[in-house]
Amino acid sequence: MPDRSLRPRAELLIVLPAWNEEEALPAVLEELRVAVPQADVVVVSDGSVDATADVARRAGVRVLELPFNLGVGGAMRAGYSYAYRKGYHRVVQLDADGQHDPHEVATLLETADATGADLVIGARFAGKGDYEVHGPRKWAMKLLSAVLSRVTRTKLTDTTSGFKLAGPKAIELFARDYPAEYLGDTVEALVLAARNGLVVRQAAVVMRPRAGGTPSHNPAKAALFLGRAFVALFVALSRPRGVDPGSTPNMEAGR
Repeated sequence: MPDRSLRPRAELLIVLPAWNEEEALPAVLEELRVAVPQADVVVVSDGSVDATADVARRAGVRVLELPFNLGVGGAMRAGYSYAYRKGYHRVVQLDADGQHDPHEVATLLETADATGADLVIGARFAGKGDYEVHGPRKWAMKLLSAVLSRVTRTKLTDTTSGFKLAGPKAIELFARDYPAEYLGDTVEALVLAARNGLVVRQAAVVMRPRAGGTPSHNPAKAALFLGRAFVALFVALSRPRGVDPGSTPNMEAGR
């Protein structure tokens, strides 16, 4: 159980998993300060070899430094573990590269309040904005959405979105069991949430081009997405209930 004596003043924590994002991060943190002033912010520097951690500290936010790159899933497990220990009521995962508009955090909060959802996905393909993908990646996303809509018993159009809000039940679950494998933070996390009785909903949001740094996917890798996505789905659906997908990584926190 979390130590409630350490409960933060803010109920909401924004977690930014970041791998070598020194270029885009300052603008994202400034936008968050303006758009969500009531929230605390933590940057999880996922084995970055640039000045990501220093940039975050200079902006006055908490930093969790991972000793090597674990991927988004590993970084977010560190973030959820931190949030659970500190007693935060809600966590929003937001990319450090500028693709997620901090003003859309309000949309996720409104959807959670209106629906009572434990997990709200910020969906790129739900009628808001003009974000598009093409080729094998598009086909994979459509098929994944169809399968996972059945698993979660709600309509989902963007099951690989990394922009999401977690409530208290999801924070407790993800602090303990958040998947760290490739696409585990999206595909497998949804299966995990559904199997544990969490209510999942989506909210239409606008996505933007990344503001800087190096994208994690490029056209040469896009053809691999289809196979990898369905391997991740197969692993998620075949995993025995109650099996912990991994262990919480060691981390170092500081200002």
